[in-house]
Amino acid sequence: MTDPISDFLTRLRNASKARQAETTSPHSKLREAIAAILKAEGYIADYKDGTDAAGHKTLVVALKYVDSAPAITGLTRVSTPGRRLYYSYQEIPRVLNGLGISIVSTSRGLMKDADCRRNKAGGELICNVW
Repeated sequence: MTDPISDFLTRLRNASKARQAETTSPHSKLREAIAAILKAEGYIADYKDGTDAAGHKTLVVALKYVDSAPAITGLTRVSTPGRRLYYSYQEIPRVLNGLGISIVSTSRGLMKDADCRRNKAGGELICNVW
């Protein structure tokens, strides 16, 4: 797998469009941090650790729906392994004029865009969610 973050985001996007209750993904600290931000912002219902049939750790994400519509309307990967995009805290773009969030990898860990501006921390723009 060349880009595990894109794989995780694609699993979330596809599962929400297919109206599935939950989706699983191989576990990593970065994926868990992304899921924690999405849960805090209300885009997913919950996430928990699990194991697959082979005994590997997985991340089980329970998706959230509002009036039978997915809470995640759009989800895009911004910085890719072939094109890393770094922004200072002043340059982080707003998603849909503030209606969505950007997830940024900073030296202080993963943060949403508003927290980056508040803490004056720039970094690699991982994805946009709306």
